[in-house]
Amino acid sequence: MAVEVGVARETAPGERRVALTPETCKKLVKAGAAVRIERGAGASAGFTDADYTEAGARVVDDGHLALGGADVVLCVQSPDAVRLSQLKEGAVLIGVLQPQADASRGAEIQARKLLAFPLERLPRTTRAQAMDVLSSQAGMAGYKAVLIAAQLTPRFFPMLTTAAGTIRPSRVLIVGAGVAGLQAVATAKRLGAQVEGFDVRPETREQIESLGGKFLDLGVSAAGEGGYARQLTDDERAEQQRRLGEHLKNIDVVVCTAAVPGRPAPKIVTAAMVAGMRPGSVIVDLAAETGGNCELTQPGETIDSNGVVIAGPLNLASMGALHASEMFARNAFNFVSLLLKDGALAFDWDDELLAKTVWPERTIPPA
Repeated sequence: MAVEVGVARETAPGERRVALTPETCKKLVKAGAAVRIERGAGASAGFTDADYTEAGARVVDDGHLALGGADVVLCVQSPDAVRLSQLKEGAVLIGVLQPQADASRGAEIQARKLLAFPLERLPRTTRAQAMDVLSSQAGMAGYKAVLIAAQLTPRFFPMLTTAAGTIRPSRVLIVGAGVAGLQAVATAKRLGAQVEGFDVRPETREQIESLGGKFLDLGVSAAGEGGYARQLTDDERAEQQRRLGEHLKNIDVVVCTAAVPGRPAPKIVTAAMVAGMRPGSVIVDLAAETGGNCELTQPGETIDSNGVVIAGPLNLASMGALHASEMFARNAFNFVSLLLKDGALAFDWDDELLAKTVWPERTIPPA
């Protein structure tokens, strides 16, 4: 019997992405899976029911029909409690699930004996890059963050020579040089701004400069393991903040993207720094979902602090739903491919991508 793959409409507020596109649906069908998808599940991302039907899926009228009885359930964000309760015991659930962020969600996953693979837990290895949803979605988020900044600022980004005189380019600082930050550097540069990138990891200098930005060196290095930043000491943080505060007095736009996996976002831009910025300056805090890099950020809100506009947008990747869905779905398909052998489910628990992604962690392979 073919492996049944189910996809329903996303239930998280404002979520427009979909975990399966017609492209990846066709690949799953070719691999021997039977795909069921809820009617309209891809509409917000620009994919019609006819597209899925043509790709070999069976379009059903509600989420229960799509998910009930499915062997594998694909999602962008975790289904809500009602949807989780509709899954059959032992079903495989794949998506950005964050089971530890919501105790009731984690409890329901365990109560249903679901085999959950939160893709945010995927090891950051070369082999896993094709499945890395955090990176693919961060790229879209960094792009959208700069567009939001360009909309909020009262200035042009590029230098313009006009009959009314020359307009100087905006000075844009990107804080954090991960995937989102580097995409932000590239986007701001394309828009014509004078761009700087700041990261406490010195190895990011070359990456920032390769995209046309200037590396802002504040004399503090926090290179850590696995390409991530380590926590700064109190003295290092104080020196960093002093130098950054002085620099921000001449910056027009700040886009914050710094994150430490599994922890609240580091506070980099203090209230005192904001107070020292010029009226008309803009801060877009991409880290708002985990508390924000700016001390004054209010997640989901745009505020004015003495003339400085601070935006804390949430779920930015969803704003680019079509391309974000295409990337997410390819990541998810590549992960599902690890589980499909000759059209049937097979779990190789010696594969670190499975063993380190599954939740709860398993010390003994399941029977």
